[in-house]
Amino acid sequence: MSGRVLVTGASGFVGRAVVARLVQAATPVRAALRQGPSATLPGVDVAQVGDIHATTDWRGALDGVDVVVHCAARVHVMHETAADPLAAFRDVNVAGTLQLARQAQAGGVRRLVFISSIGVNGAETTGRPFTADDAPAPHSPYAQSKHEAEVALRELAQRTGLEVTIIRPPLVFGPGAPGNFERLMRALYRGVPLPFGAVHNQRSFVALGNLTSLVQVCLNHPQAANQTLMVSDGEDISTTELLRRVAQGLGRRARLIPVPGGAIRALAGVLGKADFAQRLCGSLQVDISKTRALLGWAPPVSLADALNDAARQFLAQGLR
Repeated sequence: MSGRVLVTGASGFVGRAVVARLVQAATPVRAALRQGPSATLPGVDVAQVGDIHATTDWRGALDGVDVVVHCAARVHVMHETAADPLAAFRDVNVAGTLQLARQAQAGGVRRLVFISSIGVNGAETTGRPFTADDAPAPHSPYAQSKHEAEVALRELAQRTGLEVTIIRPPLVFGPGAPGNFERLMRALYRGVPLPFGAVHNQRSFVALGNLTSLVQVCLNHPQAANQTLMVSDGEDISTTELLRRVAQGLGRRARLIPVPGGAIRALAGVLGKADFAQRLCGSLQVDISKTRALLGWAPPVSLADALNDAARQFLAQGLR
């Protein structure tokens, strides 16, 4: 590529990795941040844009940009304080995204790559994996906002000619992954007994390196224009097997109590933790055959290698 790439949410888990990959590939990149960086990012032009909403001024950040990778979003909130969570998600993820896309198109940007969520498809699969062509069934305010943003971007693309590529990842893991993945790694390292020794589900995951690989391909691949693409590591495993593999990478033995998934979900429902139990005990598979065929892309990192790498980084960084 000869043009500059703007990466929003460049200080976040995914955005930071996208920036690093582009720098490594000698791609001119600009990092859009809410606030100025605490340290200089080698090889990276930085633009401070403030909070993201319907009136954010992106024009300075977009100057000279050919492609935007939009990673910034209001994500799952563990302890929600908003009186109207859906409105809060819409303010950032729908209105803020559309504001960026409109100003990008007006400024001559060729393509916008939007990091969406598998939650647009739904919370759980039964019988077959989700595909990009399935009818949307968003299951949460966050997923609903991502779906509405997708719809708005497609409409803008049809009206203006701005190319839009939508990527729907399942759970993204890797070194420094926030949320449940890091908490499970810490519990496994400490030898905490976990009641997940008899969960016979199937779930898709995506290593951070595989997601950033696909993003890089989508910057300029002609067949990625105006497509919705699924991404995963290409191998689905149960929660039980996932925990065993991660524990092995940590040099630990997983202490897994064989409690059936149905029993876990029933108890979690009583305790008000049904969503958490669903993510651990339910199946969620994605079909990446369209992505493979359309772009000639395959996950460059195996699930086994990615899990081992995440474990090594966890140990090296002293996160235990």
